[in-house]
This record gives sequence, structure tokens and C-alpha cells, in this order.
Amino acid sequence: MCKIEKINERRPLRPRKGDTRMSFFRKIGNGMARLMYGRNGMDQLGLATVWGCLILDLAAALAGRASLLASAILYYASMALWVWVIFRMFSKNLYRRRAENSRWMSFWWKLKSGNSGARARRADKEHKYFTCKNCKTICRVPVGKGKIVITCPKCGAEIHGKT
Repeated sequence: MCKIEKINERRPLRPRKGDTRMSFFRKIGNGMARLMYGRNGMDQLGLATVWGCLILDLAAALAGRASLLASAILYYASMALWVWVIFRMFSKNLYRRRAENSRWMSFWWKLKSGNSGARARRADKEHKYFTCKNCKTICRVPVGKGKIVITCPKCGAEIHGKT
């Protein structure tokens, strides 16, 4: 007759019902959550600043071979940005940090959407695009109409052009 034994008896992953013990990492996680309660934490501006710091650190390392002064300047600029990131993460002034992040996101969205719009306009061969000098509105006109005068739909200014 064979005898079957349990070779690897494991502890359960979760505490049993009524067990009040908590793992070390869960205690650390709960402590970090209590510490960060009411603070800003990491947002899009913070993440972009971290990437900027990493790029400055890389540039400082590469510039160290050529110039010690340039390397030191890049290094200290990177350290100042790291301090600013940490300050923003632990800040309790949520109103100002959210306003900063909102301005950054507005700037980033304009930059990103402007590039994608320009790419789409370059790909469009059936239309010619004119920009109003007053309000910067982009007006689209079919190609092949000759010399035309366009009235801006936003401000009413006239745009002279050839399609």
C-alpha cells in the first residue's frame, strides 16, 4: 500500500478569515497611501518633467567627456528639476498643482493636435489651405479655382490667394 505525503505545503496567499496579520509589503503600501492622502502625487506635468530630467542626465553624462563646465550645468539643472518634481508630488496645494497641470496639458494638446492637423493638410491634395492673418483661422478652398478672395468666417477679414 502506498502512502501519500504532502511535500510542499504552502501558506495561503490571503489571510484566513479572522486572521489579523498583514504582510510586510501590504503594511508599506498602506503607509504610503496614508502619507500621500491629500497630496498631489504624479500627474502628466510631473511625468514630463521626469523625462526631461532623465534626458538632461543623459546629456550631462555625454557632455562630461567634452566639457566639465557644460556637464556640471546640465547636472545641476537636472537636480533642480528633480527637486521641483518631488515638491509637486508631495504638495498639498492641490488647486495650484492642478492649474499648473492644466496649463501644461493645454500647451501639449495644442502642440500635438497642431502637428497632426498639419500632417493631414499636407496629405490633402484636393484642397488649398489659407491662414487668416488676423485670427489665425485656417480656411480650406478647393484646388483649381484660380485667383480668389476668401472672407474669413470668424473675423470677416479678406484673404487674397491663388488655388
